Amino acid sequence: MAGPDVDATAAVRDGIRCMLMRGGTSKGAYFLADDVPADPEVRADLLLRIMGSPDSRQIDGIGGAHPLTSKVAIASASTDPDFDVDYLFLQVAVDEPLVSDAQTCGNLLAGIGPFAVERGLVPSGGDETTVRIRLLNTGDAATAVFRTPGGRPDYAGDTTIDGVPGSAALIQLELASERPLLPTGSAADEIAGHRVTLVDNGMPVVLLRADEFGLSGHEAPADLEGRADLVRTLEQIRLAAGPLMGLGDVSGQTVPKMFLISAPRSGGAISTRAFIPRRVHTSIGVLMAASVAAGVSIPGAVGSDLADLPADGPIEIEHPTGSFPARVGVHQDDAGFWRGTSVSVRTARKLFDGVVYPRPAG
Repeated sequence: MAGPDVDATAAVRDGIRCMLMRGGTSKGAYFLADDVPADPEVRADLLLRIMGSPDSRQIDGIGGAHPLTSKVAIASASTDPDFDVDYLFLQVAVDEPLVSDAQTCGNLLAGIGPFAVERGLVPSGGDETTVRIRLLNTGDAATAVFRTPGGRPDYAGDTTIDGVPGSAALIQLELASERPLLPTGSAADEIAGHRVTLVDNGMPVVLLRADEFGLSGHEAPADLEGRADLVRTLEQIRLAAGPLMGLGDVSGQTVPKMFLISAPRSGGAISTRAFIPRRVHTSIGVLMAASVAAGVSIPGAVGSDLADLPADGPIEIEHPTGSFPARVGVHQDDAGFWRGTSVSVRTARKLFDGVVYPRPAG
């Protein structure tokens, strides 16, 4: 098996222990930190060869030819006594030789707890296990609660989530961030002549009104992706938003995510179309939904006047394939900064456990 000091030839010949999992509405390769190189550049090169990038089909790797299925989770026993597991998320670009750690992923986060039990990083807690997770990308803290009858994760259950066929066992995720919700301190800013709200409740996002671009906000993802002028304008706004959100130069990153929002049509609170950042999400990520829900809950934010917010309970975020119930709380602290928390219901499933063989270097 591979290890931090393994050379490329050995990795190609002997393989690397890997578990393929669906986490929420994404799919990714899960590794123990000890099973992949510690050096970020060496690790990135190896992951590109494992996933089959750069290639729009990822035909020579295990990636699924889409950003939602070209993801990697790396877990280890936490070095912080307040946590059980450290989780590093890596987004592997499909058609570029790029591996980014600039964001985290709330969908793959759903699989971290079960994966940690599967690999022996944490013991099961009886019929139900709670795992405290440190998100290394952002410094945020998450708690995952899931069933472990007989000491093993149970992936079968009757919980359904839009964007995933069938049902699976419930996984509850609670996320807390120490960062202010509004990186600029303003409920709304102006970028390139457009009114925007920059918000981060676990995922940096930019909220814009769809009607400002002559859109209903209910277009199909493929239709939006095919509008070159729209994609170009949103990228211009994204590049300007990055430094304002404390992210620096985001030209080589996949954050912030760009959201076109509109009034709900299907009984939800708000309707969304998410550019991630150039492809359009067929549903919505966990932390994206938490950030959108928190954003539209702030008076004066973009979309707050369009949102039909419930008196209590989850805020249903409509997306192209259904809706997502975002359970968030927002409040202003004594200094006037908006703060947020989120609780999400997700599912995950182990798809394959074994050894993956990267293509040779060069």
